[in-house]
Amino acid sequence: MADLSSFPITKRWPASDPDVIQLYSLPTPNGVKVSIALEELGLPYEPHLISFGTNDQKSPEFVSLNPNGRIPAIIDPNGPGGKPIGLFESGAILVYLAEKTGKLIPSDANRRYETLEWVFFQMAGVGPMFGQFGHFFKFAAEKVANNSYPVERYRDEAKRLLGVLESRLQGREWIMGDEYTIADITTFPWVRGVDVFYGGREVLELERFPSVMAWLDRALARPASQRGLSIPKRD
Repeated sequence: MADLSSFPITKRWPASDPDVIQLYSLPTPNGVKVSIALEELGLPYEPHLISFGTNDQKSPEFVSLNPNGRIPAIIDPNGPGGKPIGLFESGAILVYLAEKTGKLIPSDANRRYETLEWVFFQMAGVGPMFGQFGHFFKFAAEKVANNSYPVERYRDEAKRLLGVLESRLQGREWIMGDEYTIADITTFPWVRGVDVFYGGREVLELERFPSVMAWLDRALARPASQRGLSIPKRD
């Protein structure tokens, strides 16, 4: 049995099975990336709900694993060299899981780097810009009621990024063509979220991006996506 006692987070969220990957997360666009990937890969794991309502992500135990206080994070008891490893940042976790299994990332070096380009495109562009749009459009709407600039700024940038995705996906089933990869997994939850979480379908004119929306439907139809989108289960 793996010894995870060196990770303080396991004192607050004990592992029922310390021999499997421990996932600390919440079903948000960032959080579900990892649960979806784990489901796709068929890796055994144990999910732990990190509640924003009680600021779990700011607790000393969680911050001991992720100093940035953000979900998701994992502990893999069977990391490099057979030793446990803790990881945070969804993009880094997806790359780690893909390389650990040799799945969801091309084996060809050129295509691997091309996949990573699109992973970083999401991490640096889609996630932050969609998130800022959602913040000002939905959660801070009253605070910016007399100043349209924040919503317009992030609305326009979100639409620009959707346009980049639209161009990429025209004539393609997935971002990397016929191969479903971590580039898709890191991106589609945010496109879904900008509609489902933020109610931005009309203001972002999502119907103007038919290739993106068809790709989103394909991604959501995957059984692993359907399972992963609700893991960990909310209270």
